[in-house]
This record gives sequence, structure tokens and C-alpha cells, in this order.
Amino acid sequence: MLQALSPHLPVLPILLPLLFGAVALMFERRGIGLQRAIGWTGMLALLLAVGALLAQADTGAITFYLLGDWPARLGIALVADRLSAGLVATTTLLAVACLLYACAGWDRRARHFHGLFQLQLAGLNGAFLTGDLFNLFVFFEVMLIASYGLLLSGGRGARMRAGLHYVVFNITASTLFLVALGLLYGLLGSLNMAEMGARVAVLSPDDAALVRAASGLLLVVFCAKAALLPLYLWLPNAYARAPAAVAALFAIMTKVGVYSVLRVYTLVFGDGPGELAGWAWPWLFWTGLLTLLLATLGALAASTLRMLVAYLVIASAATLFIAFALSTPATVGAGLYYLVHSTFVTAGLFLVMDLIRGQRGRAGDALDYAGPLRRNAPLGALFGIGAVSVAGLPPLSGFIGKALLLDAVPDGYRMWVWGTVLLTSLLTLVALARTGSQVFWRAEPWPADVRPPSPPLRAQWAGAGLLLAYGIGLTLWGAPVVRYAQAAAQQVLEPAAYMQAARERTPQIREPSP
Repeated sequence: MLQALSPHLPVLPILLPLLFGAVALMFERRGIGLQRAIGWTGMLALLLAVGALLAQADTGAITFYLLGDWPARLGIALVADRLSAGLVATTTLLAVACLLYACAGWDRRARHFHGLFQLQLAGLNGAFLTGDLFNLFVFFEVMLIASYGLLLSGGRGARMRAGLHYVVFNITASTLFLVALGLLYGLLGSLNMAEMGARVAVLSPDDAALVRAASGLLLVVFCAKAALLPLYLWLPNAYARAPAAVAALFAIMTKVGVYSVLRVYTLVFGDGPGELAGWAWPWLFWTGLLTLLLATLGALAASTLRMLVAYLVIASAATLFIAFALSTPATVGAGLYYLVHSTFVTAGLFLVMDLIRGQRGRAGDALDYAGPLRRNAPLGALFGIGAVSVAGLPPLSGFIGKALLLDAVPDGYRMWVWGTVLLTSLLTLVALARTGSQVFWRAEPWPADVRPPSPPLRAQWAGAGLLLAYGIGLTLWGAPVVRYAQAAAQQVLEPAAYMQAARERTPQIREPSP
């Protein structure tokens, strides 16, 4: 069956979640059992489709898919290459663990959870697969609208305030996105990224300044989504207040902004001829270094467990900006490996922190004082695995990702990158050691007259453990993942193959005469 669907594989990671999300919303009053059955059926179908898409992309093929066979200028163009297929696979594996954790009982408190969860996956996968900037905006909005519902479902008080800030900030960024798209369309006459790249390469000097200004607005939008300095202040409180399964899924959302920068500023403003070639990378490099340092200081100063992990999410996005801004196949490949690692490990830590919070009674996830803790040995093991990996200590995947990046840094940047990455790794280790000491080492026994909380359910253990197991898998089977990441980096940094594949599928995309 998958062989018959092979020509349509790029659309399935979007179509399947949309279909099952709609079905879940239609039958949401029929009981949580049916909702879960719909959700897991959709997840199984998505896993099969994404596995086939990943195998197809690993051959080096760049597959263009035109919905309804409309020309790319009029319809929706999807593009599946190694980069987009790898990120869709990462999103799907992350979603499996998040859904497993939510099905332990939290999904009962949010009536629309399963429908919104599937719609969130459709938006994420669409953002990774689209070949058109306007449809990137559309999928951003699908992703964000679903995230608003997931964040606010069943919430009140502090979560509602954090959610309001999250909504207002993202609506503002979306408005700026539309302004940038209007300017670029007016100047270039197209929003298909392949055609935009061809037109920018032969842009006249008179239009170059306006296109740079419009692309600068677009860069601000992507950096806001990726929580880069100074546009990260919205993230810590929103992620810290989100339900655990939702916060874990949100770990991939900052990577959408990072991916968008990598895709657009290599394909449209890449190394081809023209005044705008690679203009954004120096800015992103220095801003990424500063963001990494400040996010790590934020983790040191965090007053709650979930706030600590939220700052680690920002630090991981900053590390990716540093790797991608260096713009060599080796650094981009190291960054892609680190992207997968950091997504799984930070998401796993969100779930682990929620398990810890549930076993500390009134102490919750506060870090300013020690409290009682039940079942600290299993929780300590999960926390230790996550801490070792996210800090970049051997032998886990965090060490491999950072070692690959440091080894690939070109001459002239070594002092800055090595110094910042090693310093922030040490500070992250200090922050996590302080957390472990406060939560586990100084844990108090429960008073005899107080009934301790019930132990976590098996689905909760399984969800958190699965995400951390992904990280261990990235260590044990690191060679094929690194090979794939390096091949994806080589492909994305050589957009000529992308452009040629676009012209073969859509002949109207051609280089205009100067």
C-alpha cells in the first residue's frame, strides 16, 4: 500500500493529522477511550508514512509535490528532502512520547486535546515540508492556533496570564510576517522559495536595499519564533506554565524558527551571486553566542524546575544558530544532530520535572527550598540521564553533538565558539547539580501523619523514559544519524540541486534575465 502511495508521501504527514484531528473533534463527546483510539490510530498511520518518506529522502531524492497539480505560483508546493524529512521524523517520534504521557490522565482534563494535538502535528509537519513562504505562514498559524488551545486548556490563574502573553506576542510576530511577505512579493513577484532564490541572484542594485529590509523583517519573525535574543522573554514563563505533555511537544517549536532561517537564508539568500548572499549569518552568529550565555545564566537563576528546562530550550536553539551561522557542511551537520538530540532531551526533562513535581507535595517544582520526595531512586536515574545528556557530558548524545560542533568550527571562530560552548556547558552542569542536590540529596522523608502522593502511572514513566531512550539511541546508533545529518547539511548548502528539481517539476520556475 505504501508503494502505491509513494508519489504522495510528502502530503501524508500533513493530511493524516488533519484527518484524524477532524475525526477526534467530531467524536470528542463519545468518551476518552474513543478519543485515545483515534489519536493512536492516527499516530500509527503517521509513523508508517513518515518512515517511508524518510527512506525515500535518504536516497538523496528531492521530491516536489503540487497539491491539486496546480502550478507552484498558484497552489501549495511541498518539498521533501533529507532536511525536511528528518525533522518530520523527529516531530513524529517526539509526539509518540508526548501522547503516551498525556494519555496517563491529563487528556481527560482538556476536552479538545486529541483534536488539537493532531492539528499541531499538521502545522509542524507542514512548516517543515512547504516550499512556499506564504504557505509557511499558513502552517505557522495552524501550529500556533493549536498551541494556543493546548496551552490554555484547563488552565487558570498564572497559566492564563502566561498564555495571554504567548498569544499576543505570536500574533504580533504573525502580523510582521505578513508585512514582510507583502514586501517580498511586491519586489520579487513570487513567494515560491526556489523562484525567489533565482530572482534574488540577479537582483538589480536599485531593489537590493528594499529586499534586504524585507528579508530583515522576515529574519526578526523567525528569530522571534526561535526565541533568539532579545525576543526570548516570552518563552520561559509560557513553557514553564504549560502542561507537561504540551511543554514537551513545544520543545520542537523553537526548532521551526531555526529551520526556517536555515532553509530561507540558504535557498533564497544563499551563496549565489548577488548583493544579498549570506548577509544574515554574521548577525546570527554573534547574537547566538550572546543568547547561549544569557540563557545559561537564566538556567542558573531559575527558581522552578520547569523554568530551568525552559531556559535550556532557549540555550539549545542558540547553539543551533551558532552552528548554522558558520555555514559549513560540517558545522551544519553537527547542528542537525544536536537539533535532534536537544529536542528529545529537553522534552524528556519537561516530563521528568513534572514527575518530580508530583512527588514533592506542596514543594512542587520550587527550587528555593527542599521538600519531601517519594520514589527518588527511579526519578533520580531519569534526571541523571537527562542532566548528563543536556550538559554535554560523555558518553551520551549531548557530548557527541557538542564535540562534532567544536571539531568543525573553522579557524578564526574557534576562540569564541569553544570558549562560549565550554563555559555554558560548565554553568549548565552547575545548574543541574544544584537542582539534583536540592531535590534528591536534601529530600526530606514524608511525615508519618501525611499521606504521600500516589506514584506516577506506567504511561508517565514510559513517556519520559522513551524520550530519554531516544537520546541513548542517538549515542548507540550515532554513526548513521551523523551520516544522515551530514548528507542533509551538504544538500541544504548546495541549493542548485533543489532549484533543478523545482524546475523539472514546475517548468515556470526559471532564472529571469538580468
